[in-house]
Amino acid sequence: MAGVHAFDVLADPVRRRILELLAAGEQPSGAVSEAIREEFGISQPAVSQHLRVLRESGFAAVRAEGTRRLYAVRAEPLREVDAWLDRFRGFWEQRLDALGTELARGRRERREQDRGEAR
Repeated sequence: MAGVHAFDVLADPVRRRILELLAAGEQPSGAVSEAIREEFGISQPAVSQHLRVLRESGFAAVRAEGTRRLYAVRAEPLREVDAWLDRFRGFWEQRLDALGTELARGRRERREQDRGEAR
């Protein structure tokens, strides 16, 4: 990844938002720039710099189509982030499983109470 750590790239909210826009599909740089300028109030050259970081770090690919430059998300760096996060999923999955068990127990108790009150 050209010497830049994935989380350094993703730490910036503008770059995360650009990736969200690109997740919907390939986008012309002008459309990305316009959306980001409206949301963040930054200049077109600043948006171009963020696109450059995404491109050089491997998170985005660009291709020319006539005079337009079309950007798209590249999945590989995101897979690397996902693989790194995978080590930690057990922490929250255990808690979510426990929460699911507690919710089911609460529903069961409410049904039993409702049946008792109906008698």
